[in-house]
Amino acid sequence: MAYALEWLADVLYAAGLKVAEHDGWKTRGQGDVGPTRGVLCHHTAGPAHGNMPSLGTLINGRPDLRGPLSQLGLGRDGTFYVLAAGRCNHAGVGSWQGITTGNTSFIGIEAENTGTAADSPWPAVQLDAYQRGVAAILGRLGVSAEFCAGHKEYALPKGRKDDPTLVMDAFRAAVAAHLAGTAPPPMQIPSREPDGPTGAGRPTLRRGASGDLVRQVQMKCGVAADGQFGGATEAALRAFQRAHGLVPDGIVGPKTWLALDQA
Repeated sequence: MAYALEWLADVLYAAGLKVAEHDGWKTRGQGDVGPTRGVLCHHTAGPAHGNMPSLGTLINGRPDLRGPLSQLGLGRDGTFYVLAAGRCNHAGVGSWQGITTGNTSFIGIEAENTGTAADSPWPAVQLDAYQRGVAAILGRLGVSAEFCAGHKEYALPKGRKDDPTLVMDAFRAAVAAHLAGTAPPPMQIPSREPDGPTGAGRPTLRRGASGDLVRQVQMKCGVAADGQFGGATEAALRAFQRAHGLVPDGIVGPKTWLALDQA
C-alpha cells in the first residue's frame, strides 16, 4: 500500500528542484507516519566522494538500525532522492516545539556531507536546495520555519547528535524567506540545449512530453517507441542516467542529450 507522504516528490518538483524518485519509495517505510508536523535536518557522515554515496545505507539501514533511515536524501549537487513515504528511523529520542515523536511526526532529510571541516562550507547548490526543499515541505504542511530543526537541536540528551554542521538559526531564516516569497527563484534546468555545431538546440523533455524526440529517447533507452513520455520511459531514462554517471532525475536536459548521442 502507499503511505501518507506520497506527495513528497510532487512538492519538490513544484518547487523547481532536481528530484530522483527511487523505485518503490511510495510503499517503503516502517509502517506509516502519524500527523506530520515538520522536518528534521541531518547530514550523512558518509564518504567524502560522490554525489550520494550513502544512498544504499539510507534505504537499507545499518547493522544496528533498520532502514529506511530517512524519507529524503540530498546529494551534493542539490538533487533530492525520494526514498520512502512511510515512517523512517531518523530521529531517536528528542524534542522540538514540544514534539517528542520524531520518527512519526517529522520528515527526515539526510544531506550528503562528511560532517568534517574538509566538507565545509557546504556546496552552495546543495545548501540552496536544502533550504528550498524544506520550505516547500513546510509550505505543504502549512507551518512556519520554526518547525524545521537540526537533529542536533532535537536530540536528547543535549549533545547526543552534532548534525547537521549548519547554523540552524541562519538556515531557518533562509527557509522563512522562501516561505515568504522574498528569496530569489531557483536556477532551472535549461529549457533547451545550446545550439551546437549541428544546430541541434533540442528542448528539455520530461514526463508528459510527446513526439519524435521522445521516440528517439525511447529507442536509446530500450523501451517501446510510442512517442509518449510516460512512467515506463521515465524509469528507463533514470536507469540510463545512472549507468552513465548522470543525476537520475528522469529529465532529458543538455547533459542527458549529450550522453544519449554518444550511446
